[in-house]
Amino acid sequence: QLQLVESGGGLVQSGGSLRLSCAAPGFPLDYYNVGWFRQAPGKEREALSCISSSGGSTIYADSVKGRFTISRANAVYLEMNSLKPEETAVYYCAAAYDWGGGCGVLREAAFGSWGQGTQVTVSS
Repeated sequence: QLQLVESGGGLVQSGGSLRLSCAAPGFPLDYYNVGWFRQAPGKEREALSCISSSGGSTIYADSVKGRFTISRANAVYLEMNSLKPEETAVYYCAAAYDWGGGCGVLREAAFGSWGQGTQVTVSS
């Protein structure tokens, strides 16, 4: 099981931007699909986006499509623009070995390795 570490969270004003990073220190993520999720207080965890191991395929939840961009290089990144106060949450990255199908359906159960999360707070 991978040890994933998220970074880049913080406090931002409504309409602002943040870039989150996800890495597995000492271990390349080259063969893993990586997804981003968030969980707000009192709510269920929400799937946001996924990028395939090759980077050639990405999927987004409707709630973030057009505002969030997932990418990968040495780590996996989530660029978040036009943030809203209701998007205040703990943001998690998760990884799943890519057996050839890419991200498939964006669902929590497909990912076996999770980070500890990074807090994102959007002020109004």
